[in-house]
Amino acid sequence: MKLSELAEQTNSTIGSGSPELEITGGAGLDIAAPGDITFLANPKYTPRIKETKASAIFLNEKDTIKRSDLAVLRTKDPYLAYTRTLRLFHPKPEFEADVHPSAALADSADVALNVDIRANVVIGARTKIASGVRIMPNVTIYEDVQIGENTLIHSGVSIRENTQVGKNCIIYNNATIGCDGFGYAKDEDRHWLKIPQVGRVVIEDDVEIGANTVIDRASVGETRIKRGAKIDNLVQIGHSCTIDEDALICAQTGLAGSSVIGKRVVLAGQVGIAGHLKIGDDAVVTAKSATSHDVESGKVISGIPGFDNREWLRSTSAFRRLGEFAKRLRELEKRVLGREEK
Repeated sequence: MKLSELAEQTNSTIGSGSPELEITGGAGLDIAAPGDITFLANPKYTPRIKETKASAIFLNEKDTIKRSDLAVLRTKDPYLAYTRTLRLFHPKPEFEADVHPSAALADSADVALNVDIRANVVIGARTKIASGVRIMPNVTIYEDVQIGENTLIHSGVSIRENTQVGKNCIIYNNATIGCDGFGYAKDEDRHWLKIPQVGRVVIEDDVEIGANTVIDRASVGETRIKRGAKIDNLVQIGHSCTIDEDALICAQTGLAGSSVIGKRVVLAGQVGIAGHLKIGDDAVVTAKSATSHDVESGKVISGIPGFDNREWLRSTSAFRRLGEFAKRLRELEKRVLGREEK
């Protein structure tokens, strides 16, 4: 692909270099080879530009470089332009409709003709599979499930009864969707009595769910993952939770039941959210943090229990010096006691 064509496809402009320069792929600064285009999104990586073997680079509208042999494409968001480049050079594989002979489809299942269903897939009664769906080997889909157009389900996934999955979703290996919620009540003898989990899970369009993630169905009502939400590997989403549009939930995060996560919220790795809480739109909970209270929209919190990130940074800075403070306090105590004795 010529540099001029790539610029057009990525909403960039040529800052320097020949429009006829051939670009054959994209790669990071450290591993790029001749023919690749790379990018600079974080200023701390600027020194690496001196050593990169790339033929071109995406830069923002202000950054400058001192290499005349490196073509430059200017863009507001280099990382976004680089992402679009990778999508151009690595398109989705061409769809081929087929149903493997070993797949077990219930007689009452409504499966579109234009689907790709691989070996050992099991599809339950009254389930509806729309056109363009791809289901990889060893997927189990229970009864009364609905799966929307062009959704991709990777091997080992289990989708429980009454679950609804939207269009253009991706569910990665060994995820479990619609598992029973964790709900019990104590009886008169103080034994745990299971609460029936008769609700469902609804996954809207353009959602991605990572490998080994579990999303529990509601005891009544529904657990809902809204349009465009992205969920990483090894995430636990409890029963009756709501994840709003474009939320980003990173690996090993756990949400207790009935949590409400707002639009564009970012929950970083290993975050814990207590039950019945609301995390406001555009809030961020940093890695290894946990909260037992609601979080206001736009707030960034850290720590256990979580509080304002700036205050947390100051607190952790002081914590690292506690040993020094204790030593100084003991010395001060000795001086005060010495004066009192005199």
